[in-house]
Amino acid sequence: MEYREGESETYILPIAYSSGEEANEILNEYPQALILQLHWKQTGERGILFDALVQRRVCKALFETIARRRHIRTREGEILAYSSRAFRHSMGERDEPMEPSIMKAEQTNTSVLYGKRFILKLIRRLGEGVNPDLEIGRFLTEKGFKHIPPVAGSIEYRKAGQEPMTLGILQGFVPNQGDAWEYTLDVLGHYFERALVQRNRVEEPLTPQRPLPDMAQEEAPPIVFEVIGPYLEMARLLGQRTAELHQFLASDSGHPRFAPERFSTLYQRSLYQSMRALTARICQLVRQRLKNLPEATLPDAQKTLELEPAILERFRAITKRKITAQRIRCHGDYHLGQVLYTGKDFVIIDFEGEPARPISERRIKGSPLRDVAGMLRSFHYAAYSALFAQEARGMIRHGDWAYLESWATFWCIWVSANFLNAYLEVGRQGEFLPETREDLQLLLEVFLLEKAIYELGYEINNRPDWVRIPIQGILQLLNKEG
Repeated sequence: MEYREGESETYILPIAYSSGEEANEILNEYPQALILQLHWKQTGERGILFDALVQRRVCKALFETIARRRHIRTREGEILAYSSRAFRHSMGERDEPMEPSIMKAEQTNTSVLYGKRFILKLIRRLGEGVNPDLEIGRFLTEKGFKHIPPVAGSIEYRKAGQEPMTLGILQGFVPNQGDAWEYTLDVLGHYFERALVQRNRVEEPLTPQRPLPDMAQEEAPPIVFEVIGPYLEMARLLGQRTAELHQFLASDSGHPRFAPERFSTLYQRSLYQSMRALTARICQLVRQRLKNLPEATLPDAQKTLELEPAILERFRAITKRKITAQRIRCHGDYHLGQVLYTGKDFVIIDFEGEPARPISERRIKGSPLRDVAGMLRSFHYAAYSALFAQEARGMIRHGDWAYLESWATFWCIWVSANFLNAYLEVGRQGEFLPETREDLQLLLEVFLLEKAIYELGYEINNRPDWVRIPIQGILQLLNKEG
């Protein structure tokens, strides 16, 4: 794809032709796959050109290509398929059908499930360089990290003079009950229902005003366990798994792509510069779209704009001291939707990073606390998403919103504190975290603020009704009333 402005982009679009009954079946089951309808005048035949990834025999051929490690010459390069020890181990375990089925979930890429053993992710938008999902997944699989889908194989395109492009990643299929986002929304739905039932019997919960790292070191009062219940332990388990992930990613000092690196003055300045540029861009966007925002959100949106100097000053603090911490490879886009819930444990998926950014940027090492901030912001989003769902179902009466919002804040703060407590307990066994509490709090605050500002831009462009969530996050982080 070439544009009048900006860089060109490369996408995968396999094309196939079909006619007759098969064509009708494809149109009925996968109408979005249609590219063009054709009518051959000589024969009267009618057929379709369509995205070949919805055709089972094409999916079977892709699997066979990986299984047999095929090399396919193309006009300008070659396609190389690879299968790993994890593939051979899984293939040798059971003898069961490997019939492919297309996963219909809305995704940036396309996923094909083979029985209940493998899942193939085809990368739609390509970039030069090994895709981080393959690179990190392969590294963790080889190191023996058990809480990811093991990488079983891959397909790459190579062309002389260019870095390889990752076309597809084959992973072991992990049985699950959905992602942690859906699990959390379900828990929150029951949480808010109980809060409404108990409204006349229970006082509104008091929201602590202490910094999160301080709360993470404290024993939560009994009311927290009473009200929030088993999800606190699940948040702790997720914090533990997150820290274990970072431990594995920081475990190989001899691997140039994964060896930990110390923070430097130059790196701290570059962090500040990127945060400053993001803030300027998002604040300008808010000014341009202010009149399109929901009326109830306008006062807080205006307050956020007035706080732009305070935001920049908060970010500038990262340049004013030498921070003793390490940069490592991280997840890059970590939130509840990137974690599968098995019913007892969590499995971390999708190390691709933000698909809109170039692969070269997504492979840069950074602070693991950015992943932590992403998950903490995801807890905040989940609480409000569940509130919006209650409102859409007519469960929230006039006057209930402020009451339930206080319960949402209470839940979010204590779940975050439990997650962070477990994360720090395990993470401090490594060397990648800041050595002082002050540095830890500084980094966590600036990454949370950066994430909330990024979310503000996303919501303005995609869901204006949700801008109140990142705005409230920004105001809370700056200790302003939201």
